[in-house]
Amino acid sequence: MIRNFFEKITNPKNSEVKIIAEMSGNHQGTFRGANKFVRQAIKMGADAIKFQVYKADTITLNSNKKDFLVKSEGVWGKFKTLHDLYEEAHTPWEWISKLANLLNSKKFPWFASPFDISSVDFLEELNCQAYKIASPEITDIPLIEKIALTKKPIILSTGLASLKDIDLAVKTIKKKHKKFAILKCVSSYPNPLKDLNLFSIKLIKNRYKCSVGFSDHTIGDLAAKVAVTQGATIIEKHFKNDNDDFSIDSHFSMELSNLQQFKTDLNNINIILGKSDMILPPSAKKNISGRRSLYVSKNILKGEKFSTENIKSVRPSFGLHPKYLKRIIGKKAKKNMKFADRVSLKIVEDF
Repeated sequence: MIRNFFEKITNPKNSEVKIIAEMSGNHQGTFRGANKFVRQAIKMGADAIKFQVYKADTITLNSNKKDFLVKSEGVWGKFKTLHDLYEEAHTPWEWISKLANLLNSKKFPWFASPFDISSVDFLEELNCQAYKIASPEITDIPLIEKIALTKKPIILSTGLASLKDIDLAVKTIKKKHKKFAILKCVSSYPNPLKDLNLFSIKLIKNRYKCSVGFSDHTIGDLAAKVAVTQGATIIEKHFKNDNDDFSIDSHFSMELSNLQQFKTDLNNINIILGKSDMILPPSAKKNISGRRSLYVSKNILKGEKFSTENIKSVRPSFGLHPKYLKRIIGKKAKKNMKFADRVSLKIVEDF
């Protein structure tokens, strides 16, 4: 069931919008907070849950050198080094094991972003059914090769990538399989709306012939809604437990209590978009009689000429099509006609 879910959303033919609830560092620093997140995400209608799997020592070096200092002026600026930041943000692996077992027991879709080879090995032990390549890791070709070897669906994020970077990552994945999707993303937290460039969703879809989504780091839900109108069928967004204003990623995350309405809105947008055709839907077909047609507006005697005084284009549409009005003006009636009779070509002489 879980594997089928990820194979479905990475299928280019999929048109259903699915929401991935990203926990990231929003566990409030406790297993209780992480467990609450998972259970609430399920309750509020998330389609899948995603974790980030790393340790501070596997993602950076414990160094005070200039290269390893935190350069952010925002919330993360309180940390001196990258190692300090990731030590605070990471989810302990024993917690992930417990949460994975819980989700597996419920047959609920979950997956993770591994940030190094050891993370992949760890996730394989937990029977992780799909993988996410995070934006900073798109150039880590050995990591992508390792993940592709599992033959499991891959979701590729592009927040720091050029087209050449994406080309190489996709080429690497395709050497092993073709079950992948690409997420439009901008790696800033939160995203300024002016930087999103969501028209590129269609560019990605056309270039790589794959399922496309949007990894949303904006505040609110507007960007995700626009992404769906551009063809995104996977929406990944950071969520947090309600009233959590102190977890490391809480400043750009949506409260889980809003997830249900968020999902409803996205699905309704997808329904509204419909198909690219002009075929009348059933709801309109039943009202087609509301169009205009030609009717007798004044009693007409046999041999009398039709004029704009005795026939008119009015509702409903059971009479003759209005396109014939000019052609029958001046011609004679074959028989008497009464007010409100339908006009037809059969009663028009010399037509």
